[in-house]
Amino acid sequence: MSDHPICHVEIPAIDPATTSKFYAEVFDWQIQADPALNYHMFEPQRGPGGAFVQAGETTDARIGEVLIYVFTDDIDATLEKAEALGAKTLTPKTEVPHGWFAVFADPAGNRIALYTAPSHSS
Repeated sequence: MSDHPICHVEIPAIDPATTSKFYAEVFDWQIQADPALNYHMFEPQRGPGGAFVQAGETTDARIGEVLIYVFTDDIDATLEKAEALGAKTLTPKTEVPHGWFAVFADPAGNRIALYTAPSHSS
């Protein structure tokens, strides 16, 4: 049986820079910003890290809809299994700078993202 931990969380924000500063102060999280993408990554003391992302039509991120990323060794097989159980692929396997991701909607409509590191992509 494969290990599928939550590995990343994306929190939509109208102003990711301001939002990241707020959470850095409240929770003492470390923040690393990528201004080109308006992507503000956070690192908590424990648990998975994540990012504050620009909400809007161009990113498909909506306020109040946190996107949880689950690690998988095989995105294609995980999407196939999810679809067989009633899920719908929203974003197919896509390469990003640090690996691959995909997004599906579960049968209830919740969006869940999958992630695999480059050394695990097939």
